[in-house]
Amino acid sequence: MKPRILIVDDEARMQRLFEINLGPKYDVLTAGEGERALEMVKSKDVTLLITDLKMPGMSGMTLLQEVHRIYPDLPIIIMTAYGTVEGAVQSMKEGAVDYILKPIKMEEMELLIEKTLSVRQLQDENLSLRKELQSVYGPANIVGNHPAMQKIMLLIGQVAGTKATVLIQGESGTGKEIVARAIHYQSDRASKPFVVINCAAIPSNLLESELFGHEKGAFTGAIKTKKGRLELADQGTLFLDEIGEMPKELQVKILRVLEEQKFQRVGGTEDVEVDNRILAATNKDLKQAVEANSFRDDLYYRLNVITISIPPLRERKEDIPLLIDYFLKKHRDTFKSRATGVEEETLKLLADYPWPGNVRELENTLVRAMILSASDLIQVEDLPDEMRREEVQEGMKLPADREALKQMKKEVQQKAKEEIEKKFIIEALRQGGGNVLRSAERVGMDRRQFQNLIRKYGISRKDFLRD
Repeated sequence: MKPRILIVDDEARMQRLFEINLGPKYDVLTAGEGERALEMVKSKDVTLLITDLKMPGMSGMTLLQEVHRIYPDLPIIIMTAYGTVEGAVQSMKEGAVDYILKPIKMEEMELLIEKTLSVRQLQDENLSLRKELQSVYGPANIVGNHPAMQKIMLLIGQVAGTKATVLIQGESGTGKEIVARAIHYQSDRASKPFVVINCAAIPSNLLESELFGHEKGAFTGAIKTKKGRLELADQGTLFLDEIGEMPKELQVKILRVLEEQKFQRVGGTEDVEVDNRILAATNKDLKQAVEANSFRDDLYYRLNVITISIPPLRERKEDIPLLIDYFLKKHRDTFKSRATGVEEETLKLLADYPWPGNVRELENTLVRAMILSASDLIQVEDLPDEMRREEVQEGMKLPADREALKQMKKEVQQKAKEEIEKKFIIEALRQGGGNVLRSAERVGMDRRQFQNLIRKYGISRKDFLRD
């Protein structure tokens, strides 16, 4: 369908000129006076309005004001033979997107129309994308009937419209970033950037540059000035994930940003001012970190204006059926799965499992099961071995003689050893946020030995990366 352009000019000759030149590419409507044009804008689906500034009766400026009041998103171009700077500035102030001087050069007009419609298309696409992001990351995607989850959804609605700093607490995989995004996309900053930085995933010697940016020549390799995440999040939201891992020397600089909304780039001497809303998340007990002198008390109290605590999945098991239904619907088309639900026995196993990786682990488990499932309902055999180990053991045959008993005891001992070993590695990865070196050092193991065990048990460290 062609874009519909309404041309308003009191000269019939000019109307005809536009119809001839623009007609092949656009659906051209014309009007000779402002009153008629206003009626057409109200009754027709107009994409662009082009009006002469000086006309008998309703002037182009009055038409501009009336149309902009009723349809603020409709782009308007002003034509004028009285091309003073003052008139052009005034028309732009009243809502015109551009102006063009008479006598009209049709090549210039066509270029101006193309530019205006391209900008309008981008604006429409951005609006559509923002609505899509709000639907993807809004509070509706925080699933749960548990009282704690209901309280979280209420809190999101209460704090989203403010600039209050929010501290989100919870184990890895509980959905801290989802809560942060819900706050952002429900706020008046929804059309601005949502920028994430994981304080645990970036080495401490690089974290300062990533946060604050750096000036050219600030250090070896700094070949040009680079903006940091704080500047990239200007007018929007900066999400500091796992802030409990931030080095103390950077904590004081973040405190200044929170208090003054300004900072200096690495190697810089001038203040950079920003308008950020800062949200932070941690799987640590920051109060204990303050007592242990690993986290600044002034930053803790500045962050802890509003606290949202997300319970682990094992403490809200009544939400598991809701989450299962949500994830099946979310991923069904992506993985072309026929699975629409789970068998009753499967649901019991999923509900009884402790979920050390929380909601993220549940989602990954269901995605795996959807891929493997050959029926409409996910079966027990579609689940990972560790989830159905108890069910397998219940159906195990007893040994027939002493030798069989001896062999079975060896097998059981080996399986128990592997089970403990696997859970040990999983817990180490969870504590280390998926970072192999950090996880290995936490448990006193060599990195290569730790990696060998990860490969042995087919563990994906991505499942344990910080939210």
